[in-house]
Amino acid sequence: MKFSLIICTYMRPDPLLKLLRSVTEQTLYPDEILIIDGSTDKRTKNAIASHNFPSLRYYKVPENERGLTRQRNYGIERVSDDIEVVCFLDDDTVLKPEYFKNLLETYIQFPKALGVGGYIVNEVAWNKTHENETMDDSYFVYDGWARKDGSRYVLRKKLGLDSDKAPACFPGFAHGRSVSFLPPSGKTYEVEQLMGGVSSFRKKVLDDHKFSTYFDGYGLYEDADYTLRISNIGKLYVNTTAQLYHYHEASGRPDSFKYGKMVVRNGWYVWRVKFPKPGIKDRIKWNATALLLTLVRMSNVLTGPDRQAAFYESLGRVTGWWSLLINKPRKV
Repeated sequence: MKFSLIICTYMRPDPLLKLLRSVTEQTLYPDEILIIDGSTDKRTKNAIASHNFPSLRYYKVPENERGLTRQRNYGIERVSDDIEVVCFLDDDTVLKPEYFKNLLETYIQFPKALGVGGYIVNEVAWNKTHENETMDDSYFVYDGWARKDGSRYVLRKKLGLDSDKAPACFPGFAHGRSVSFLPPSGKTYEVEQLMGGVSSFRKKVLDDHKFSTYFDGYGLYEDADYTLRISNIGKLYVNTTAQLYHYHEASGRPDSFKYGKMVVRNGWYVWRVKFPKPGIKDRIKWNATALLLTLVRMSNVLTGPDRQAAFYESLGRVTGWWSLLINKPRKV
């Protein structure tokens, strides 16, 4: 199965090199690697030029093609015709040696799969549960594994605002649990959402369905938008043996106010793409959850490690919420 790797990057030459070095250590190496660079300087280009990575092609995108979704579409258009599967990786990830091997084997195991996601191993501490063991509300338990729940999820449980769907599946009021709530069980799970920075798709899917240009720049929730649309026409999976590390590099991220505003507005957009006309109960739950999460973030102004960032993100969330009354996002 011939496969391509697309890495969209912006102002992160050092993390990108760490990722590329981990790619060279794979038991299965990509047939081509496309670096789609939106940087405003030459550091990334120079860093790549100083190394010899086989089958790598570098593209510096013009200004009008910058932004995560635009860069992904730009890369898709340049994938070779004989490629069967296209993989996407964030530029601040590092792979375990059998990442690609295990990811691609999923397409063989599930021939109808349109997309397969990998599994991040360094963000959550999971513990195997014992038979008949009971856990209190401070834990999330799934498929024989448990992890500590954050304060926002504990509050949501108490207020009846927790998701009624499996992880990586989208409830009617939108605020579900992400892929990170799937345990490291070694299993492959059918899902409705993948994380875009650790994803892959059949090339024929990408040829027919593009990433939405609604998501400018950083592109928060662009992966939810795309994979929810794809899940309407076929099956998606997460293989927990296709493992990698994600280091959340700070460079290239938007400021806290803009991020907070995107959380609300982009979240609303994804919800309405999936459910254009939600019922009154789901409307109430969406707004109640958005308010609760904003209040939790506001509490970090008093208790969190970065109080200034918490303040500006909270202000952005409130601004984004009120903006929905007069200027709702339009589907692209």
